[in-house]
Amino acid sequence: MRHLAQKLLALEAANPSSESAGEHEAARVCDKLRILLTRLAGADGFSTLLRRAMVLARKDDPSLESVAIRPDGSLEGFEKLSENDGNEAALTFIAHLLGLLSTFIGEPLTRRVVREAWDDQLPDE
Repeated sequence: MRHLAQKLLALEAANPSSESAGEHEAARVCDKLRILLTRLAGADGFSTLLRRAMVLARKDDPSLESVAIRPDGSLEGFEKLSENDGNEAALTFIAHLLGLLSTFIGEPLTRRVVREAWDDQLPDE
């Protein structure tokens, strides 16, 4: 899942949209996943998944203590981290999020959800 997380973060870094200007790519990855996963698991289900991923990621990268999950499931605080710390923290967090998702719905469905969220910008692996 770490490799997939790297790809998603790279896609978002390369394609910032005007409505997400100034938003860290990790927050944009979560926003795209939130749209699809809220339909699949509901807002509470997505929020629970996000919070659990953050708990696990903070154990691996304490710099994530400065990142908060807003009540609507969006993220804030990645932009406060230095570029190197922020990139590694984002990778750690997104990898945990994808790993949990894969545990709950399986890797094939996780990859299908991701491909749908990124309009098939990711090649099949």
